[in-house]
Amino acid sequence: MQFSFAQEKTVTGVVSDKTGPLPGANIIVKGTKNSTQTDFDGKFSIKAKQGDVLVVSFTGYSTQSISVTAASNYTVTLTEGETLKEVVIVSEGYNRARTKATTTSALTTVTAEVIENRPNASFLNSLQGTAPGASILSSSGSPGSAKIDLLIRGASSLNASTDPLIVIDGVPTNGNQFRSLNQNDIETVSILRDAAATSIYGNRGANGVLVITTKQGKYGSALKITYDAVTGVNVLPKNKYNMSNSRQVLTIEKNKNTGLGATLTDAEIAAYDVNTNWREEFFGVDVTQQHNLGLTFGGENISTYSSFGYFKQGGMVPTTDFQRFTFRNNINGKSNNGKFTYNSQLSLAYSRRNELNQETNDGVNNNTIQNPLHGATMGLPYVAANQFATGQDLYDEIGTDFSGPNDTYVLEDILKKNSLPSWADESAILANISASYKLTKDLTLSNRFGIDFKQNDRVFARAPWSYLAIAVRESRGEEFGGFERISQSKDFTFTNIVSLGYSKKIKELHRIDANVYMEYMKSHFRSSTQTQNGLNPLTYAPGAGTGYIAFNPANPNSYAPTIGASKIDAGTLSYFATLDYDYNDKYGFGAVIRRDATYRFVDDFKWGTFWSVSGRWNIDKEKFMEGSTFSMLKLRASYGTQGNQNIIAPGYGTNPLLLGTSIVRDLNATGAGYNNDPGIFVSNIANTSLRWEEISQANIGLDFILLNNRIEGNIDVYRKQTEKLYSDITRSASTSLYSQTGNNGGLRNSGVELQLKYNVFKNKELDLQLFANMAYNKNEITSLLETDQSGNATVNLVGQMANQWNLIPYVGVNQANGNLLFLDADGNVTENPDLVADRRLTGKSYIPVYQGGFGFNSTYKGFFLNTLFSWTKDSWRVDNQLAWAYNVDFIGDDNVSSDLLNAWTAANPTNFPALNATNGSTYGSTDTDRFLYDSSFLRFKNLTFGYNFPSAFLKGTFIQSLRLYVQGENLYTWTKWRGFDPENTQLLSVTAFPNPKTVSFGASIRF
Repeated sequence: MQFSFAQEKTVTGVVSDKTGPLPGANIIVKGTKNSTQTDFDGKFSIKAKQGDVLVVSFTGYSTQSISVTAASNYTVTLTEGETLKEVVIVSEGYNRARTKATTTSALTTVTAEVIENRPNASFLNSLQGTAPGASILSSSGSPGSAKIDLLIRGASSLNASTDPLIVIDGVPTNGNQFRSLNQNDIETVSILRDAAATSIYGNRGANGVLVITTKQGKYGSALKITYDAVTGVNVLPKNKYNMSNSRQVLTIEKNKNTGLGATLTDAEIAAYDVNTNWREEFFGVDVTQQHNLGLTFGGENISTYSSFGYFKQGGMVPTTDFQRFTFRNNINGKSNNGKFTYNSQLSLAYSRRNELNQETNDGVNNNTIQNPLHGATMGLPYVAANQFATGQDLYDEIGTDFSGPNDTYVLEDILKKNSLPSWADESAILANISASYKLTKDLTLSNRFGIDFKQNDRVFARAPWSYLAIAVRESRGEEFGGFERISQSKDFTFTNIVSLGYSKKIKELHRIDANVYMEYMKSHFRSSTQTQNGLNPLTYAPGAGTGYIAFNPANPNSYAPTIGASKIDAGTLSYFATLDYDYNDKYGFGAVIRRDATYRFVDDFKWGTFWSVSGRWNIDKEKFMEGSTFSMLKLRASYGTQGNQNIIAPGYGTNPLLLGTSIVRDLNATGAGYNNDPGIFVSNIANTSLRWEEISQANIGLDFILLNNRIEGNIDVYRKQTEKLYSDITRSASTSLYSQTGNNGGLRNSGVELQLKYNVFKNKELDLQLFANMAYNKNEITSLLETDQSGNATVNLVGQMANQWNLIPYVGVNQANGNLLFLDADGNVTENPDLVADRRLTGKSYIPVYQGGFGFNSTYKGFFLNTLFSWTKDSWRVDNQLAWAYNVDFIGDDNVSSDLLNAWTAANPTNFPALNATNGSTYGSTDTDRFLYDSSFLRFKNLTFGYNFPSAFLKGTFIQSLRLYVQGENLYTWTKWRGFDPENTQLLSVTAFPNPKTVSFGASIRF
């Protein structure tokens, strides 16, 4: 057979330097349609024809070109030379993508290397400390918890949602928890902060935007298989409350003359030999593991990426854990002529979260009966554990007396398997498909359709053999106790985005990009709940529907089941346009205008207009910069507006679009009226003037790269103003209302952000990069209708910071009698301050003023060591748990801090209040600043150390690369906070679950 060189043939070869093959070389064949290949083992096989040119490049080496002749095999040897200029594409959402040099936006892109294989159920935890202006704090370390708060450039509202919008592969989502998203599937996360980037999202981009792109295959690439495995252990961090051991608490009880200690002599206390560590009874070391299998492949006109993932994290509490199974398939395709392109992303996930009731019911957070962290802290150590085999044994002993150690015994029973079964299953589908067609060389028509579906099935039960079920059963005189509640919710959202784009380059100097869009989103929510009261212990199995006791008409208060359901339909419609102009890569201009409509408001206020303008000046392109040390120096500025239609702050894991559906409507309700006669009542008076909060933002930024790409960074200065805050408005009592929520007030956030990278060494043997980022944000209430807040622990006042602590100053102990001393409003020392008049502003809030992160990435002869530290500064919270540990009224019933051994006495006049202080219980933890603590912290967030095996070691095997490593998460925290974990955005701290310390081992293999 004869071969014609006019046709394509396959040429093979190897790319190397003087030491051997160079894996990852980039090969471009000029003149061939399928022209790019990135090789991973130094060898290549690529289609070309005679006369084509192979252009081979590798970072740190000179580029070499070779003409294809009649030969079929080539050896390309590169020599060290000028470092290639890195071209990084940053995603700004929808189909807007820019390079670092041409973007006008304030944004930070976090790559897969930072996120993947971290032992976190949510990718949000892995972002902490990686980007300036993004404050990420986890309020619960319980596995799979949705209690993660992300603030971008401070809180933009007092009462509305402050969650940023999260966009996945071009489709905006409504969620604020992402435990069903496998972080190993993520390629990049771009955090958009200023109006130039967020105004395109209109009434959904007010709190910033996270744009997530998932991994894709590459055209013309061979099948590649990767396997990542991680396994490790979780450990509960310690607190600094100095909780007492048995002899210490018995001594304190003796000093107080209460409890068991009051009945013992000093010798008996010294000989007391029971010392239970309730922390060890309720918590243990738990296992975390994850496995991810990835496959990529690319043909001439189609490429695909697929992954299978498994993640499991133990909760350290015996009844808690989290498991997740995920599957993803991403496909990209194009026609032979390249005019038609399409792609699809499909993500399927199923997870089960065995959880504590207190995780979803904040009302029991400070209840020692149902909160193991609280019980582990406050449990009396002088009583032995595991004294009662069953709930019936416990009830026979204590009845319903919860005094002394009995509450801890109840908690012991609750933490037995199937005592209080509580789990939540989530099935999630996130899918989208898009297609684009080039109508002309410059004009492209596109459409993207996406769905976001979540079904949550939750079971919570009080098993009939549990102590609590038995106690309630006996109090009601019933034969059967316990209940089971089964609830289900379905949240289905579809989004369609159609766009027409025009892109034209004129005479190599001018470039114009213009796009028009229409976006339609509709969300459908359905939920149902059923509760069965009365369970037969002989046949009951959690979640199986067995053991249900039939309703007894003769006694309608016994075993009566309850049911409930809800239905919500919500939607938005938007039209918007973008215009970007570039002159000679030197000057750029961008503009966005968007018109939004939402179902939430009445017709007169249903529509809103949002916009932005931005510009840049690439100073390094000017002639006067020739020969300078800057390879990029860019000045940019932007101003624009956004809206916040989610005027009610959602609960964790809740879709904010589904809240406040009837605020603008009059509503009636049925109920019992005078003489218990049934009647109809007004349950809501419509506020028809309600509309979204409006945010305007100005930003000036400077981006720079200098010293032959050694130093890279940016600095941004911004001012963000929120108007029409959603807050209370005083109404006349003649309307039957004293207040009504509406648009009232203004809030300003101003700040500075800085990000730096320094490549200390960058060569084949040694690579060391230092990085750091920091942000300062100051908020101030600029307007608000005045209301009486004088007796509140936190206040919002014009000219002051939001959520400012308003407390009575605590100044120590009266050395004459051991009572607590405070300052009154006039600055006088007093034992009896007024709970209202003597409060004063502290200038402190729970929202951090400063935040950031730093670390380094390094490699040396195959070894690598990476670190990440995160920190916050100037954040203040009340430590309720310490207040409980110091509460003298709990002596005899609960454990207390050993600090009470140093309490004031006439013979030992210390600065710790006396155990019998007459005002010790008069003032609570939110009345005075005695328990107001600095919750700033510096956290050793992540450490990774490992080894990449050289290709020579793997030669002759089916393995292309092998990477082994050990990593630590949340290794150590420096803080003044005395509790388990300072990382929290809640005003108060009553045993919120801390983030665990995790040490794990991992392997990454490529076949």
